[in-house]
Formats: sequence, structure tokens, C-alpha cells
Amino acid sequence: MNAPLPTAAVPPTWTTGSTEVFKTGTWRAALPRHIRAPSPCHQACPVNGDIAEWIGLARTRQWRAAWDVLTRHNPFPAIAGRICHHPCESACNRAGHDEALSICKLERFVGDTAITEGWAFAPPAVERDGHVAVVGGGPAGLSAAFQLRRRGWRVTLYEAGAELGGLMRHGIPSYRLARDVLDAEIARIVALGVELRCHTVLAGPDDLQRLRETHDAVFVATGAARPKRLPQLDYRRPWVVDGAGYLAAANAGTPPALGRRVVVVGGGSAAIDAARSARRAGHAVTLLALESRSQMPAQREEVDEALDEGIALVDAAMLDAATWSDGALRLDCVRVRFEPGAERGRFSISRVDGSGFAIAADAVITSIGADPDLKVFGDALPAQGALLAADARTQATAQAGVWAGGDVASMARFVTEAVGMGKRAALAIHRQLLGEAAPEVDAEAVVPLAAIATWYHAPAPRAAARTLPAAARLAAGAEVQLGLEIEQALAEGERCFSCGTCIECDNCVVVCPDLAVRRADGGGYEVLGDYCKGCGLCVRECPTGSMKMLEETR
Repeated sequence: MNAPLPTAAVPPTWTTGSTEVFKTGTWRAALPRHIRAPSPCHQACPVNGDIAEWIGLARTRQWRAAWDVLTRHNPFPAIAGRICHHPCESACNRAGHDEALSICKLERFVGDTAITEGWAFAPPAVERDGHVAVVGGGPAGLSAAFQLRRRGWRVTLYEAGAELGGLMRHGIPSYRLARDVLDAEIARIVALGVELRCHTVLAGPDDLQRLRETHDAVFVATGAARPKRLPQLDYRRPWVVDGAGYLAAANAGTPPALGRRVVVVGGGSAAIDAARSARRAGHAVTLLALESRSQMPAQREEVDEALDEGIALVDAAMLDAATWSDGALRLDCVRVRFEPGAERGRFSISRVDGSGFAIAADAVITSIGADPDLKVFGDALPAQGALLAADARTQATAQAGVWAGGDVASMARFVTEAVGMGKRAALAIHRQLLGEAAPEVDAEAVVPLAAIATWYHAPAPRAAARTLPAAARLAAGAEVQLGLEIEQALAEGERCFSCGTCIECDNCVVVCPDLAVRRADGGGYEVLGDYCKGCGLCVRECPTGSMKMLEETR
């Protein structure tokens, strides 16, 4: 019998090779890519601010850098942080997780820090030959002047009044917008080299033509100074006062004497401002609004603060008739149903039968809106209804070389909307003077909440709003709304999802099962196409929604 052959021991096999030889990228149908996409707050912002970017800097205490990013689009962060209607917060993705970010208050913190620290805008990098006339020193005109000067154009600002600010100075009370804040942010713009011509009124189409002949471009931002009036009232009577005139006098420290009982008619922010100013002047104030409380165009916090200060609200009602007899004013009113229209400023009302009532008063202030005075333009600039006709993207009018924005060309009667129009006009003028084409529109879609890996964001409460007690603010006339403390500002910055903006957290590198994502030499990341199987795990685990899968065709 043959003996079995001896079995030789088989040594283990070792290798110093790499799995890089297995190019598994051919298995996929889609490839992940890092993107920079617009956040919902950016899209909703009237000035299209880079909100995620500046908040990302603020949360790491880079306050100056945050301010620099903020003021690319808006030279008034401290002002906007006090009075903006903040549509960005309504759009905030965080609202679908717990509560919207307090963007407005955080902007105020950055803006106030800039004033405290004395930060100034850098002078233009280049001085250009073109000369632009800006007519109107309100938010739209100042915004346009700022953007044009930063780009090196010579700017002359023509203002009818003695001071700049427009509505911000004459229409918004100091308890909402402190005058030292207003003055500081305006002075910073003027310091860029804006030439001022105050007490200069645009009196007619000949004046506009002269400006056009002596300047390379003209931006018209003359506002809306012609108040709307109620036919039920006789405005020749001393007990009938226009709201804009009342606010201008009250803001100048000389409110007219109106008796003890004052009724303010209107439901917008200007009406609330008039009512609260009258309350500070010692009057017992009733606010009569067409809209129900939930429909009033004034900001919710303004209404709440007015009620805290003792103002009586009669909502969903309108004035029917006014009678003055034996030294007393009787306002006959009726309840109504208010239905907003599809277009801004349009609405319908229906009376509620048998709902009449009367209010006794000593004076009535009407604050129901205003229209621009278009007579000064004659036929030089076409109108669209009660407004100058202007392109919504560029603010260009039908007259070559003339742009228009702010209340003279829009029913979007908010300060930051006017700032955005001034910016758009300035950029369009800049491109026209240089002969450049308009930039391409961002191809990326707005980041939805579903794109955010919310499990990386622990629930956290929104920074609580702080206000002076009602008795203290009525007595002192100080600002009602208080700013954030630094700890609150930092915590609020941490709550931001940074939608569409990569924060270089390395999640994509860590979670990739194929080690197919790595940091790029020049910053950011790169996906290694030879090895990525297209599983999409990196996209699902992105905490900012700044990655997406792109389908590939072979």
C-alpha cells in the first residue's frame, strides 16, 4: 500500500495592495454632487440677502465678516433688524422642525454691533466716469446711492426735505427706530462720497428732463406723499387729521392738540404708529380697522404692543358718517366682512345688517394709505394705475435712462422692499453703463425641508422676544423692542440649518461606505467617480441640504 504523500503547509497570503483597483463606480445610475443652492429665506428676503452665509459667520463670532456679507445687499441691518416685516422667517425651513429662526433680531444684533464698533464701508475700489442722479432720500434712494457708490459711480442725491431718511425718519416713530441708529446708518452711506442736494424739489417734467440731460442715469424714488382720504370726512375741519401729517409732527416732537379721545382709522403699520404716537401724547385712543384682527396688514407684534399700551381695537368695522354737534364728535360705524383681493391693495367689503354702532371722539386721524404724486412727471414717465410703471426685475421705466423704485412705483409698502428695489435699480444701471448683460438666474432650486437631515439638529427654542414694560415705554418714549444678548445671538446662530450652504462638517466623508468622498485640495469636497456606487447615503445625511444626486446617462 502506498503511503500518502506528505501535505505541505500552505503559508497565509498577505498583500500591501489597495482596494482602489476595484473601480465600483460603474455600478451606479446617479452621482452625488455638492451644490450651493438658495435657501428659502434668501428667496423670500426683499433684498435677496445671503442669510445662511452671514449667520454661519455670526455663530462663530465673526461679527465683522457677518456684517460685510449682510451689507452686500442691505446697508441698513440695524434698521431692518428693528422694522422689517421679515418674510424670511415665514419661509424658514426650521419652522417645520420646531420654530423659525429669529433672523430679524439676529440681523439687528449684527447691525448694532457695527454701530458700536464704528465700522465703515470700504471706499470704492475704482472711480468711474459716469454720473447718476438719485431723486429721493428715502430707503430706496439711499439703497441705490449706496450700491452705485460702492461700484465707483459718481452719485448726486436730490432730496426735497432738510434731512435724509424719508419714511424712516418722518413716518416711523423713534420708539420703533431710534434716531441715533437711523442717523448712523445713513451717515455711513453718505461717507462713501455721495453728493447731497437737500431742499431740492422735483417740480415738474422739465426738472426731470434736465436731470436726464446732465446725468448718465436717473433713479426716481420720490415716495408716496399724497394721502388717501375718506369721503365721509371733511378734512377742512380741525378735528380731522391726516395720519402721515400727524406722524411727521409727532416724530418732530410737536404733535397737535386733539382733545382727549382720538380715533385712528386704518389697519396697517402706519395706522398703528399713529395710534401709539397719539397714546404717548396722552390721548385715549381707539383704532378702527376694516380688517379683522387676524387680517390686519400691520405686524402681529405691533398690534399686540398697541393693545398692551391701552389702545382699544375695534376691528372688522368701518366709518359710515361723522357728525360734529355741540362740541362733540360722533362717528357712526358699521360692522363689515373684509375679503382681501388677489392683488396687493385690492379688497372687497360687505356690511353686516343691523350692526351699526357709534363712537364718541374729539378727533379722528385717518391712516389708510397714500399714492405718489405723478403730476410732476407729466407724460415723461408712463403710469400704471396710481404708480409709475417700472420693470419688476430691473426697475427700468419706459423712458431710456430712467429707473424708478420704492413707493412711487410699487404697492409693496415696506422699508426693506424699497431697499431691494433700490438695489435692483442700481445693479441694472451699473450693467447698462458698463454695457454688460444681466447675469444668469440661479439654476439650483430652493432647498426644501425634506433635503435637510434634521436629526443632526436638536430641537432648540427660538430666542424669546424682549420688550420694555408698557408703563415704562409710555413714560420714557424709549425703544419698545429690545435686542438680543450675545448669548442669545450665538444660540440663535446655532439653530440655523444653513440651507444650501456647505458647512464642511465632513459628514459626507464619514458616512460614505466606499470612501469615495474626500476633501479637495483647494477646499470643499470631491466625489471620486471611479468608486462611488451612487447609494445616496451622503445626500441623505447632509445636515444642510447642500448635496444632491445627479442622474447619469451612459
